[in-house]
Amino acid sequence: MTETAWAALRQILADRYDDLCAQLARRLNSEDLARETLHDTWLHLLHRQGSETIHNPAGYLLRTAFNIALDRRRRTSRLARQVEVEAFLDAADEAPGPAQIVEAQQDMELLRQALAELTPRRRFILLASRVEGTPLRQIAEQLSLSQRMVDMELRQALRHCALRLRKRRRK
Repeated sequence: MTETAWAALRQILADRYDDLCAQLARRLNSEDLARETLHDTWLHLLHRQGSETIHNPAGYLLRTAFNIALDRRRRTSRLARQVEVEAFLDAADEAPGPAQIVEAQQDMELLRQALAELTPRRRFILLASRVEGTPLRQIAEQLSLSQRMVDMELRQALRHCALRLRKRRRK
């Protein structure tokens, strides 16, 4: 085809744009994609050279536009898969490593030892308050103590456990 023939094809695209867009939108299930594809088809025709004869210009335009749309969808699909893979590979593994597991186990053992060193009343208050979530008022009623006394005992128990754990971290 000569340059004037390609120009004529571009003119047909411009003249029948709405009809071509409607046909393409039905095939692609997207009016936006049809418009973008027709724009890309126009650009494709600007750079096109060759000597082929076109018997059905409207059909040629639709086939060209549809092929461009398919190529665009394939590229988008590949890009989406690539982005998903990259996001997966970049995701931080939040599972604790072996060193963190050993450290946590050592901390638990130190906490068990610290709890064993507490008086039975302090141990009861600490476990009831922090592990079971029992309100201090209820603990005070169970032990026939004032809520202020339970609060002081809890603070002492927490301080004792914190000191034991800090000692290990200093070593």
